[in-house]
Amino acid sequence: MIPVLEIGGTHVTAALVDLRDGRVTSRTRRPLDADGDAEDILGTVRRCADGLPVPPGARWGVAVPGPFDYARGVALFRGVGRFDALYGMNVRAALLDGLRQRPGDVVFLNDAHAFLTGEWSAGTVRGQRRAVGVTLGTGVGSAFLADGRICDSGPGIPPEGRIDLTEIHGRPLEDTVSRRAILARYGDPATDVHGIAGRARAGEVRAQRVLDDVFTRLGVVLGPRMVAFGATALVVGGSMARPWDLVAPALSTGLVTGGWTPDDSRADADSPTPEAPEGPAGDVPPGPGHASADGERRTRTVKPAGPAGDAALVGAARAAVA
Repeated sequence: MIPVLEIGGTHVTAALVDLRDGRVTSRTRRPLDADGDAEDILGTVRRCADGLPVPPGARWGVAVPGPFDYARGVALFRGVGRFDALYGMNVRAALLDGLRQRPGDVVFLNDAHAFLTGEWSAGTVRGQRRAVGVTLGTGVGSAFLADGRICDSGPGIPPEGRIDLTEIHGRPLEDTVSRRAILARYGDPATDVHGIAGRARAGEVRAQRVLDDVFTRLGVVLGPRMVAFGATALVVGGSMARPWDLVAPALSTGLVTGGWTPDDSRADADSPTPEAPEGPAGDVPPGPGHASADGERRTRTVKPAGPAGDAALVGAARAAVA
């Protein structure tokens, strides 16, 4: 069993992962204040990790958002609206020295990379040759995967593989697509995204308009990149993706506008994921029409994250044993 941590903008999760079947056990979860001071943040992470039955000397996998120096374990958050107090801190050293059962090593990876790796290896886009993952929450995370490997450069891939580094009308993407952006657009400090989603389901026009606009714009940004990358699948996770019945239609509309037309944007997390056909390494699926030269059908699927929400934990475990 591999011990793992997933550190997010509102919570931290610790768990044990069995990579033989992707099973997650002994899960503990604590709320986390990303605007808190460094000791509060790291203290919460340590207390969460210390709740696991882990022997000393274990190798941990930790999924954490960027900007972050993943090789050294040093936080580089600055001006991104979360974890500013950790800037320049060696988080790896803090965990090596601070956990009750001292780890043998701690391996870090980007949380969106962990999410997509987990969904590809044991989740809703299993077996897809060219998949894109997006996580929506405090910020926007992204990952691009080809033949089981995360790509950080190439056609359609934004700088460093980070869609948050792109812009909409000259402004950072997260000024339009993020929890804070939705709350600012809606203008009611007494509610949150899930509350806005509930109001949209109840027929409130303003709530529906805000959500439609945000997720359509995200699709418009993603669409051309999906085409250039040759993506056969998009999987969307994070807390803001939970109202999938509201996210999927608007996101699909934007993707179509951007040139990437899904076959079924409303597929739920439990439906089978079609496998992409085999082909030469680096083969890029064709554009609209979804058919290869020999007439074989190519799918373009859009999926929400698996219902258990375990993908990033599985991806972190895979990094720990790599």
